Amino acid sequence: MPRVPETPATTSRETTIFPPGRYGRRREGRRTPRWLGVVAAVCLAAAAILVGVNLYNAYGDGDYSHSVTGFTDITENQVVVTFMVRLPRDGKAVCVVRARDATGAETGREEVTVTPGPDAGRTVVTHRLATRTRPITGEVKGCRPA
Repeated sequence: MPRVPETPATTSRETTIFPPGRYGRRREGRRTPRWLGVVAAVCLAAAAILVGVNLYNAYGDGDYSHSVTGFTDITENQVVVTFMVRLPRDGKAVCVVRARDATGAETGREEVTVTPGPDAGRTVVTHRLATRTRPITGEVKGCRPA
């Protein structure tokens, strides 16, 4: 009887034996299940979202936001800064107003307490800031709850 070569039809998958050293090292089975990687990725995403929400609440665009609408009456020792503050209803804020000179150095700084006007969302404040030298700009450094 002639020899018949082994083929998938004549051998089972489990009994296939590869010649040693011919095909490299055989991979072993997974040590960690796939679902464990999925769970770790979901936990990492949840932690990133939690950190993002906390940072937004601490530093995001919430109440007490401000914008400078103008600075006028610049003299050798003063500037008048007009700015708008968004306040919560029945809330007060403390805003730091500052002026800078031509070199960029701070030449005047003051904390201004802001109480809500008729529209707390758009409270306009005009403040005269005394300076040590001639300013070229007036700005609001930031606002926080009073």
